[in-house]
Amino acid sequence: MKNDATYDRRHGGAYDRGGADYYYGKKFDPHYYIGSTFKGIRIGQEALTHAELSAYKSGWNDASADGDTKQW
Repeated sequence: MKNDATYDRRHGGAYDRGGADYYYGKKFDPHYYIGSTFKGIRIGQEALTHAELSAYKSGWNDASADGDTKQW
C-alpha cells in the first residue's frame, strides 16, 4: 500500500533516491543530493532529518509496493 503523505519528489531528493535505490536493486542506504543526482552534494543518513529519512523510506516502500525493478 502506498503512503499518501506528501513529499518533495524532485530528482535527487530523498523520496526519489529511495525509489531509485529499490528500482536498481541497491541496498537500503538513506541519502539525497543537494542539486543534481551524482553531481551535487550527497547527504548521507547521519545528516538526514526525521522528515528526510521518512521520505527516503516512503520512496523505497512505494517502489516496493509497485514491484517494478530494473531487469538487467
